[in-house]
Amino acid sequence: MFGRRVFFATVLVSATALSPVAATAETLLGALAKAYGNNSELNAARAGLRVTDENVAIAKSGQRPIITGTGSYNLAEQNGIEIETGSFGVQIQQNLFDGFQTRNSVRTAEARVRAGGEALRNTEQSVLFNAASAYMDVIRDRQIAVLTERNLEFLIEQVRAARSRFEVGEGTRTDVAQAEASRSSAEAQLAAARAQADVSAATYRQIIGDSPGKLRAGSPARGLPKSLDSAYSIATVQHPAILATSHLVDAAAYSVKVAEGALFPQLNATAGLSRSFVDENTRFGRQDEYTNSATIGAQITVPIYQGGRVSAQVRQSKESLGQARIQVDVTRDQVRAAVTSAWTQFVAANESVTANRALVSAAQLALNGVIEERNVGQRTTLDVLNAQADVISAQINLASSERDVVVASYAILSATGQLSVPKLGLNVEQYRPEEHYNAVKDKWFGLRTPDGR
Repeated sequence: MFGRRVFFATVLVSATALSPVAATAETLLGALAKAYGNNSELNAARAGLRVTDENVAIAKSGQRPIITGTGSYNLAEQNGIEIETGSFGVQIQQNLFDGFQTRNSVRTAEARVRAGGEALRNTEQSVLFNAASAYMDVIRDRQIAVLTERNLEFLIEQVRAARSRFEVGEGTRTDVAQAEASRSSAEAQLAAARAQADVSAATYRQIIGDSPGKLRAGSPARGLPKSLDSAYSIATVQHPAILATSHLVDAAAYSVKVAEGALFPQLNATAGLSRSFVDENTRFGRQDEYTNSATIGAQITVPIYQGGRVSAQVRQSKESLGQARIQVDVTRDQVRAAVTSAWTQFVAANESVTANRALVSAAQLALNGVIEERNVGQRTTLDVLNAQADVISAQINLASSERDVVVASYAILSATGQLSVPKLGLNVEQYRPEEHYNAVKDKWFGLRTPDGR
């Protein structure tokens, strides 16, 4: 089936190249650029990273003073005397030492931001690969629909010819029935092919954010590694999934230090200013009394025993660190398997294209010969129908093989961590997560997000 699709794709591309609408047809790289800007999954991942960025500012708040204002007012009556009392003031509390918990919490948050950045890059690669796959699926399935339609037209003509021969006594009723059965089967195949083309178009719309119009033929990605070993080496260094898990190891290590910090003494400084008043309203008049006060001090808390809670949290953090280290190895194995799969599929698809092109040529030649032999009585209608089935099958197989070559090439870039906007040269403004991070990491106050919300 894949070969037939490729053959039709080649014919369709040639026709498109000669058409006046070719200049306005969508290209594969253009579709990838649209997906980079429009894809909802990718935009959600970007928003998630912006949420993670705020954890750094939250962690840094532990290093800053806490200022609170207080106020109270009371009105009472005692023995006919109205007494008004009240106070207001300002309190400041500053953490001086917390067992390095705040400092390590900031480092943990920063490591998680770095991990989130690599996770976002991994999502970008996944979306771009899915977009390339969706683009090629639409081209392939449209080609299959056209091929099956042409096959139906051929079989309709065979039914007409079989009836004509039967009417003049040169054919049998069996020939007519066989031709009609093949035509009915082709009608069902055409309905299925058109339905699949609609499904592929819907998937294209979901991933790329725009309905597929005229699409130009896709070509394999450029800049592929020269060998499988080279692909392994690149993936080990560049793949964002591996880098993300490595940053999570750093975050887990700092989390251990945060948990251990609860075992250290805690030292806080406090200061305050306040003013209070008492106002007595008696039959002799009003008596007001105001008192101003200022305080400054420090408090130290030395943990002695916390019921085993902190110890358990330290052990738990250490186990999480061990798990994070193992996860790096798991991710490396997954990436290596993905590289192997993509590379072998690419090689197999190229070989399949070569074989299917030869098969299409041979099958078409055989069909022409069988038709000629049938015309002189040496072959039957069934022989022609079988030969036509071989042709359409070879053409569809070729179309699928050519689609697989392109998709597998992008799979290699994705598996090695190279499927990115700069690598592909997409005509789109690249999203820079560091801009939001730099805007919020040191903010002391402000309710608006950097984009004004």
